[in-house]
Amino acid sequence: MLKSGGGKKSDPEAIVLVIDDDDSVRESLVRLFRSVHLTAFSFSSTAEFWERRLPDVPSCLVLDVRLPGVSGLDFQKQLIGGSIEVPIIFMTGHGDIPMTTQAMKAGAVDFLLKPFREQDMLDAVNQALDRDRKRRLDRAVVQDLRRRFHELTPREREVLPLVAAGLLNREIAAHLGVSEITVKVHRGSLMRKLHAKSVPDLVRMADLLKENFSALATPGESS
Repeated sequence: MLKSGGGKKSDPEAIVLVIDDDDSVRESLVRLFRSVHLTAFSFSSTAEFWERRLPDVPSCLVLDVRLPGVSGLDFQKQLIGGSIEVPIIFMTGHGDIPMTTQAMKAGAVDFLLKPFREQDMLDAVNQALDRDRKRRLDRAVVQDLRRRFHELTPREREVLPLVAAGLLNREIAAHLGVSEITVKVHRGSLMRKLHAKSVPDLVRMADLLKENFSALATPGESS
C-alpha cells in the first residue's frame, strides 16, 4: 500500500493525472504523489488535458467534479465514448448520492469528498493503478493469444472450439469428416502453437478468444 512520505519507489513508470481548476489543490496533490515517488501531471481544465500527449504507461485520473466548461462527469462520458480506458478517482466539495452513483456505475474507482485524508487519496490511487496494470496485462495476454491463433491452420481453427467444448477425438472426427488420427495430429499441433499445457488451459484460451476475438467459431458453426 502507498504511504505518504514513503522512501521506496512504488512504480517509477506509473503516472497520476490531476484535473482541478483550483491551483492550490493541484499543487498539493502533485506534491503528495511525488512524495511517494509517483510521477504526476496536473491540468486546470479538460481542454488543457487534451492538449498533452501522455505516455502509454499505467495511469489513473484524479478528477474534480465541478470544472469550468465540461464537468468531470461529462468528461468521464467523453473518455468512455472515445474508448479511453483510464481509472478515475472523483473528488468534490459538493457531492450527493445520485452524483456518486452515476460516477461509480460508469466505472469510477472512488468518489472522495473534500477535504479528504491524504491516505484515503493514496489508497484510491494505489487501487486505480493496480486496476490499470491488470487491464494492460490482460490486454497484452489477449494480443499475444491472437498472434498465436493466427499461426493455426484453418483446420486447427476448426478443431480448437470442438476440443474446448469437450468433444472426444472420435466425435470431432465424425463432425469434421476426417479420421481420428488426423484429429489427434491437429489437436497436438494447435496445443503446441497456443502453448496450452492441458485441455483446461486450452478451454481458458478459447474463452478469451471468444470474448475478445470474433474469428473463433463455435462448434455449431464449424463445417
